[in-house]
Amino acid sequence: MGPSFSYEVFDVSTFGASPNADTDNTLAFEKTWWAACNHQGKSKFYVPEGRFLVGEIQFKGPCRTESTMEVEITGDLIAPTGIKDFPSNQWIGFSQLNDIFLYGSTNLDGRGDVEAWKQKSCEDSKCDKLITSLSLDNVSNSIIENISLSNAKGFHFRLHSASNVTVHNVSISSPWDSPNTDGIHVHNSSFIYITNSTIGAGDDCVSISTGSLDVLVSGTHCGPGHGFSIGSLGKVKNEEEVRRIKFQNCTVNGADNGVRIKTWPTSPPSEASDITFEDILMINVSNPIIIDQEYCPSNSCNTTSASLVKLSNIEFKNIRGTYRSDFGVNLRCSSVVACENITLIDVNLNGTNSTYKTPKEKWEQEKFSTKGSLNGLAVFNSTFN
Repeated sequence: MGPSFSYEVFDVSTFGASPNADTDNTLAFEKTWWAACNHQGKSKFYVPEGRFLVGEIQFKGPCRTESTMEVEITGDLIAPTGIKDFPSNQWIGFSQLNDIFLYGSTNLDGRGDVEAWKQKSCEDSKCDKLITSLSLDNVSNSIIENISLSNAKGFHFRLHSASNVTVHNVSISSPWDSPNTDGIHVHNSSFIYITNSTIGAGDDCVSISTGSLDVLVSGTHCGPGHGFSIGSLGKVKNEEEVRRIKFQNCTVNGADNGVRIKTWPTSPPSEASDITFEDILMINVSNPIIIDQEYCPSNSCNTTSASLVKLSNIEFKNIRGTYRSDFGVNLRCSSVVACENITLIDVNLNGTNSTYKTPKEKWEQEKFSTKGSLNGLAVFNSTFN
């Protein structure tokens, strides 16, 4: 799947869009999309160079095009600054579409720094309103590549109920202290491939949530941020399982976590299994390897009972580099539902805390920490110095 050479181009400028960053171009974009999506031949939705102010918009299908629906965005898209301008909590959405190719040199600037990040509620890591910059809902057999996103008011990029989608060479950038600005969030989706991307944000670089199956994250750089995460899981009842997730050939630099699986305390039953973290380079990372079944970012959770999320068949392989936290490996499992079949192979991590420590204190920094119940823990050819 790729660009076609025989199609009609639907340029937003033709439909009245103005690249001056001051004019609201939402209506012009909607008209352009309607024309392109309903064209019975081959078509391309096109945004030329410039800076286009666009409000909340939904690019909805199904389309009538006879082949791949191309979306080329060359100019930068600028979001309104006010959080009240987004009643559905998302900025740009693509939904009910099959076979789209979204690409271009664009940057989608969410401008979260103007108002959204300053919400009083964000101080406790629970922002009242989070607005996703780019959302794919019920999208299948599609490619997203060579685009950039910055300063989202919430998640930068969210995939929900998506299938067979490749996200390639995507750049995401927000400050380390921007609240709840996950880079890419995958929920209830399958056969998702995130490759050769660069993500720096104020929350998880990539987060894989409930109902996600067969997800691969490869060749991707994380930092700053909260690392590569499975979860958080177990927040509500009847969550669907997470299975066959793999992170490989990635780098985490200066992040608050490296690779992490997190579940809420007092969570109802669900499962996450067959998860692999392989060939990961850590550079001055806190908590390079962590399973946290007591996850509670606001420190106000109900902890009267343990998490009932079952974690099993988890492999950490060829993970190396440096860390600045107390432990290179911290397995904080449920006390009721044991973590099963946790394997570490060729894990070599070195602490970098430069302050003087006594031999006992140094050993305490280096040790491999476990808590809760584990059934089947194996460590091969690994060091934690």
